[in-house]
Amino acid sequence: MSSGSPAPRSGLLFVVSAPSGAGKTSLVANLRSRLEGLSVSVSHTTRPRRPREENGISYHFVNLVAFEAMVAEGAFLEHANVFGNRYGTAIESVRAPLARGTDLILEIDWQGAAQIRTLLPDAISIFILPPSLEELEDRLRSRGQDDDAVIGKRLSKAREEMSHCGEYDYLVVNDEFARAADDLVAIVRAERLRRLPQQKNLAPMLKRLLDTPTDA
Repeated sequence: MSSGSPAPRSGLLFVVSAPSGAGKTSLVANLRSRLEGLSVSVSHTTRPRRPREENGISYHFVNLVAFEAMVAEGAFLEHANVFGNRYGTAIESVRAPLARGTDLILEIDWQGAAQIRTLLPDAISIFILPPSLEELEDRLRSRGQDDDAVIGKRLSKAREEMSHCGEYDYLVVNDEFARAADDLVAIVRAERLRRLPQQKNLAPMLKRLLDTPTDA
């Protein structure tokens, strides 16, 4: 028997991808600072931890044996090999917040995004593009994390990644950071205003509006 109270809406799943150096992490951080009810799923990875990264916050850093064990257990919703390192999204890190009605962001590459779209076709996918390869190279060099050989590999990989941008629902060009940040906010706000999420959000108000008798 129903209690009469509306069931909480499921959270929206946003998949965000970009080539290395396009500004994805900074844009997502800005998005979360401006909108409430957004969480970022923390992925597992086998790559070494970088300075200032925190285990359990930046990534769950695990060794290859532990990662392969999780794959064998079916613990990942998606996983991929990127630049020789393994990355994966644990199933429970997605299911739990969505069930609570929290909107969730997955920062993953195009391989993982393709897997997510197959398993969760309602996911909203966003690809962030740099304005040019020259600008992307400048950003990679300004980070001071990689030598010339690694930067060359990242630029080559970027071309492959960007060739899949047509598989995404939205394309955002990070030419001017403020404008790209506004575009991301606009996407999330628009998706939250779609009919099905809003019908659940506004259920009590809609009931009052539709059930209130009018004067003859």
